[in-house]
Amino acid sequence: MATAKKTKSKPKASPKKVPAKTKSSTKVAKAVKKSVKKTTARKAPAKKATAKKSTTKKAAKKTAPKKSNIDISDFSNFSSTFQPYKSKKNEKYMNANQKKHFENILQAWKDALHEEQEKTENLIQTDQGNFPDSVDRASKEEEFMLELRKRDRERKLISKIEQSMKDLSDNFYGFCETCGIEIGIKRLEARPTATQCIDCKTIEEIKEKQQYG
Repeated sequence: MATAKKTKSKPKASPKKVPAKTKSSTKVAKAVKKSVKKTTARKAPAKKATAKKSTTKKAAKKTAPKKSNIDISDFSNFSSTFQPYKSKKNEKYMNANQKKHFENILQAWKDALHEEQEKTENLIQTDQGNFPDSVDRASKEEEFMLELRKRDRERKLISKIEQSMKDLSDNFYGFCETCGIEIGIKRLEARPTATQCIDCKTIEEIKEKQQYG
């Protein structure tokens, strides 16, 4: 008799048990989602507020006027108020237009220096209060001394401006007092009280360095 072969049947793989979600875990998850939503909702307007603050600060910086603490005795600080002279082709040096241009510059610079001197005088007269503290009194006196020295330099500069205006009326302005050549429009716009050309001025400065060190 033929015996039937016994076939070993492979054991069936038991399906992985997925742990069922408990009620407590679902409640925790919902609570976490709600808290996240609340925090994001709270943070959103804060960002807008900071953006508004930054824009208002920028606007304030733009609108806020800059404090002017300019030393007008240095003409390079004062020259920005004037437009440079536009010379025409084949234009005669120191013609009527050029003279008028430099006359306006010299007069405006002189007036500005006079205004600064009047401000200093008024400040000293009005600010002569009694300071109980000796340190405050000493610092204030030192401040006044510095201002007076500055105004003394400005007075000397005003006399130079007046001399330049006299030279302008006598047709000597714009020409080097040493060699007689043209000083040049650009040099005069950089320093309206210049009486020497750039070459003569550099030679004079070299001589002073050699003599005085």
